[in-house]
Amino acid sequence: MQQYGLENIRNVALLSHSGAGKTSASEVMLFAAGAIKRLGKVGDGSTTSDYDPDELKRQISISLSLLPCEWKGVKLNIIDTPGYSDFVGEVRAAMRVSEGAVIMICAASGVEVGTEQVWGYCDKAELPRLIFINKMDRENADFNKTVGQIQDRFGAKCLPLQLPIGAQNSFEGIVDLLTMKAYSGTDAKEAEVPAALQSQASSFREKLIEAIAEFDDKLIEKYLEGKELSQEEVGGGLRQAIAAGKMVPILTGSALKNIGIAMLMDAIHDYLPSAKEGRVVTLSDSKEQTSEPSADSPLAALVFKTTADPYVGKLTYFRVYNGAMTSNSQVWNANRKSAERIGQLFMVRGKNQEPVGQIGAGDMGAVAKLTTTNTGDTLCTQAKPLKIAPIEFPEPVFSLAVHPKTKADLDKLGAALTRMVEEDLTIEVHRVADTNETIMSGIGESQLEVAADRMQRKFGVGVKLQVPKVPYKETITVGAKAEYKHKKQTGGHGQYGHVLLELEPLPRGSGHEFADKIVGGAIPRNYVPAVEKGVNEAIQEGVLARYPVIDIRATVYDGSFHPVDSSEICFKIAGAGAFKKGLAEGQPILLEPIMNIEVTVPEDYTGDIIGDMNTKRARVQGMNPVGGFNVIEAQVPQAEILRYSIDLKSITQGRGSYKTSFSHYEEVPAHVTEKIIAARQAEKSS
Repeated sequence: MQQYGLENIRNVALLSHSGAGKTSASEVMLFAAGAIKRLGKVGDGSTTSDYDPDELKRQISISLSLLPCEWKGVKLNIIDTPGYSDFVGEVRAAMRVSEGAVIMICAASGVEVGTEQVWGYCDKAELPRLIFINKMDRENADFNKTVGQIQDRFGAKCLPLQLPIGAQNSFEGIVDLLTMKAYSGTDAKEAEVPAALQSQASSFREKLIEAIAEFDDKLIEKYLEGKELSQEEVGGGLRQAIAAGKMVPILTGSALKNIGIAMLMDAIHDYLPSAKEGRVVTLSDSKEQTSEPSADSPLAALVFKTTADPYVGKLTYFRVYNGAMTSNSQVWNANRKSAERIGQLFMVRGKNQEPVGQIGAGDMGAVAKLTTTNTGDTLCTQAKPLKIAPIEFPEPVFSLAVHPKTKADLDKLGAALTRMVEEDLTIEVHRVADTNETIMSGIGESQLEVAADRMQRKFGVGVKLQVPKVPYKETITVGAKAEYKHKKQTGGHGQYGHVLLELEPLPRGSGHEFADKIVGGAIPRNYVPAVEKGVNEAIQEGVLARYPVIDIRATVYDGSFHPVDSSEICFKIAGAGAFKKGLAEGQPILLEPIMNIEVTVPEDYTGDIIGDMNTKRARVQGMNPVGGFNVIEAQVPQAEILRYSIDLKSITQGRGSYKTSFSHYEEVPAHVTEKIIAARQAEKSS
């Protein structure tokens, strides 16, 4: 493929709710452009963009896929993205390196929750966009109803640029409202607008021309004088209005029947911004600065995806903003402050890699086997280092515990988890010492299941995913005194250690303390550290359900010793024994972690969410309305929200989001304590 300048490159993300047909449409685009010779199908796993075994197994897109093709003298870098909300990190990465977006909507399903989410992302990123109503050939496809939904949700700036000829089984072509011509069949045979559509087409065209003219003073003047606007004027005005976010044209067609896809490619070519019209957002002293991309400036490239492959190694995808990246060169990683050796560069199309000598400004490519570079890093020259603003990924909200299946899996687990985190920055891994578990956190359950499958397939590491254990604690509610005498006589030297401890409850969050109030040498000084060691070991397991003990002060105040039979080990045993006895007498209770939770939901679901919160022993602290949403703040036991992302998705049909942070520990109610103790006993005895 030849090199293209900034003005002749279009970087476009395909976005939608899951199942709207992005992958099928991207396949037809590649076929129409001659980039592939055979049209693949999602159903039989033969598409260019869905090639990962996990995608073939689930028949959904899981990773973004780069699909370059040439169309009418311009290079289109189409990025197919997942529609399933668990893989939103891939969507954010694709949008970050695109100047425009195509939002696909199914003509039968209409505007769905995923459509609303990607629209919100585009608004935030100020990304110019087109809407494509796909699947006009499907049963129950209804163009006018879908347009009505789009305008209700996203505003009157969304206007049809095309009308369908027929629908469902009788869908056969498209009317272009700018040319007022009909185009039927796969080969877009030109004809006159059908008589049945003439009046509707004229009405829609009038609204479209008026909206375009309103954006430009010269055009509105000409329009109000009743003069006809030329095709060039209308096209140019539409392009400006789209770039400014004042208009979002609605196109239509069917990827399955290959109707309207070539016209969608024309619209991307004609109306979406080129790479030259994009902006380079850089960070200087944590402040953002913007500049125009330039082929003549020193190299600046952003890494937007990393894949780990056991055979090829690491494959790093990047977008060049300034300058050019050259094969067999050296670059500077501004984030890691280290040099990287660049080997052979590739132009990537799905899983296929074509070696290239150079990737210029505005374009995208990949390189294998970089050592320190990760997603979000900037590759530049050491003489002119700069940092491009990284991709903003959402915080993980759903966690599962990762348990290796075998001893061999345990040995390889750490390395495999590190590679998973490199691949997907929405996954985080941490160890919880209290429960002795490794926790993997992400956006949703499907994402973590896919990660587990990949660990098995790529690195041969078998894992089980389980709901994480709650790190309960124990403490006492009243002071107690306890005595323990460790005495053994077995011939020769015996064993003797005698300790009296006083236990006191401390305020929540104090941890534990050890004090020494021995007077008169009741216990020799050199044995007191052994008593403390015994207490510190005993503190790891309480007497109620064998959870660690917190918020307690243990004071050794008396005891006795034997000049021959006493030793450090004897006093360690005696210290632990006295502590256990004191716990039992101090009216022990269980403590549970309480989390701060902030739930953002559409106003319609507020009542349902608060009702559900009440069943989870939550205390609602307050509520703030923010642009059609309510932000509900509450405190809730961690045990009640281990699978909250699933509950929230179910109640709000995927429209809600939440974040949590640890607040404090507090006493578990008596009826819940009984269940926890019973479950813990069963776990320890198994």
